[in-house]
Amino acid sequence: MSEPVMPPRPGDRGVVHDLVAGVVPVDEREAADRADILAWIASGAGLYRRTPPADPPKHLVTYFLPYHAGTDAVFLVEHRKAGLLLPPGGHVESDEPPWDTVVREAQEELGVVARPHPLTPDRRPLFVTVTPTVGPHSHLDATLWWLLDLDPAQRIAADPGEFSGWGWHPRREVAGWPAGRTDPELGRFLSKVEHLTTRTGQGAVTR
Repeated sequence: MSEPVMPPRPGDRGVVHDLVAGVVPVDEREAADRADILAWIASGAGLYRRTPPADPPKHLVTYFLPYHAGTDAVFLVEHRKAGLLLPPGGHVESDEPPWDTVVREAQEELGVVARPHPLTPDRRPLFVTVTPTVGPHSHLDATLWWLLDLDPAQRIAADPGEFSGWGWHPRREVAGWPAGRTDPELGRFLSKVEHLTTRTGQGAVTR
């Protein structure tokens, strides 16, 4: 009698592999970063941060960018430690799937319930990057990017301990910000959002 096949646990690397493998790269850089993350997962290396800020020196994180298609605006937070205007986000814990990280961090950082945007109706990430962080403890963030559906009229209770400011910004304006004001890959992410929205005409990816 064969052994029963157990479903993957939330933190299993197979879950993360499937999420990353399902991302369709928009350019050569994203294709390279996607391949890098898949090889890293397959290597057996630790995926999750054990000791802040940089152990192991490469670990899995999430960004989730609130977006309102009606006003074509995105919501950013002014991160105290980074000194940059960034999408909200956080480190993936070893006992949770990355989407659960998004749900947890959206509640902790913004006081909102995470709702996937129509561009990502199946709760999969829309974009992946591998980026060195700034500061004295620089390390590599393997980042899964989500787009959230949020109405600007909704009350947001951002965490003042972590953020010195927050608010909505025109997407096209943010896409043109100079280096050093936000994450260096945010402009590429917003270009992908525009590309997919234009392609589908309805703000949802056709699979």
